[in-house]
Amino acid sequence: MSKKVLLACAAGLSTSMMVQKMKEAAKKQGLDYEIWAQPVSTAISKVNEVDYVLLGPQVRYELNRFLKESKETPVEVIDMKAYGTMNGEAVINAIKDKIK
Repeated sequence: MSKKVLLACAAGLSTSMMVQKMKEAAKKQGLDYEIWAQPVSTAISKVNEVDYVLLGPQVRYELNRFLKESKETPVEVIDMKAYGTMNGEAVINAIKDKIK
């Protein structure tokens, strides 16, 4: 069964690019991940329906709100350097051992 990874963002063009890079990296590593992005305003309601939540650096101020809403789902902010360089492989490597 595929693992669901949700990226929460402000609005999005850069986040959709990161989603694509992460999908490519996951596929290359043989990982069965379903990865998509949503605005913070709607992503907050999905936090307990996914296996992992990543926040774009531009919405890191929302971290505490997501952590409070989460029952067991890990939530973290994407590393600024990995995000800025669109290094999907680095993001996948950072989360793959933490996904339950």
